[in-house]
Amino acid sequence: MHNKRNPPSFLVQLMDLFLMELTNWRWSWRAIILTSFVAPMLSIIALGSFAQGTGQETLGYILTGNLVMTLMFGNLNKMADRFAYMRFSGTLEYYATLPIRREALIIASVLAFFLLSLPALLGILGFGILFLKLSVSLNPIILLVIPLCVLPLAGLGALIGTNARTPQESDSFSLLLTMVMLFIGPVIIPDNRLPDILLYIGRLSPATYAASALRQTLLGPITGQVVVDLTALVGFSLLTFWWVGLKLDWRQR
Repeated sequence: MHNKRNPPSFLVQLMDLFLMELTNWRWSWRAIILTSFVAPMLSIIALGSFAQGTGQETLGYILTGNLVMTLMFGNLNKMADRFAYMRFSGTLEYYATLPIRREALIIASVLAFFLLSLPALLGILGFGILFLKLSVSLNPIILLVIPLCVLPLAGLGALIGTNARTPQESDSFSLLLTMVMLFIGPVIIPDNRLPDILLYIGRLSPATYAASALRQTLLGPITGQVVVDLTALVGFSLLTFWWVGLKLDWRQR
């Protein structure tokens, strides 16, 4: 009679996969932090230099918009690269042979890249406040806002990586989407300086709600809009990860 071993618990699966994901990036974590830091920093310098004297509101958009850019480079782009690589290198087929759940793999990847993106996020926050000479009014809700900003961006990255035809296509499309989402809504540019068509289209972008939530919890004041922003971010997250889960449902193959 053969002994049957129970599969590891979900928490054990999640921790093992999380450590594996961090190990995969042990040689390149510096490059991840650098790419997530340099572009937003240069953007703050360029836009902030032109916007001097325009008021705290415009400078606040520049700061929070570039924080969103940092999260995009550190999470959306890297998740797209990672899932595209796993598809075309056979890593997903390997994971499918193991007694693990796809949800554990997705969550572990999100947590790993979120952790790796935090140094760049904090660096851009500090640099932006000093360079733009902004007065900050931190609200404790920001501890909830930042993870909720990451989730839909990471979900979009995973969605791109699981559907792209080649790794090169995944890389190109994730970069294009990052640039588009930064400018189709009031992310970096204030809403009163954008045409109405971009404001309407921007409502379909999670970056718009992420930037709005960050502005309120970082610079103040907190309004009822933050509830709309967080609800939208949760909705985008559920939709994207549900779609990714369907694509990765190897137990049905």
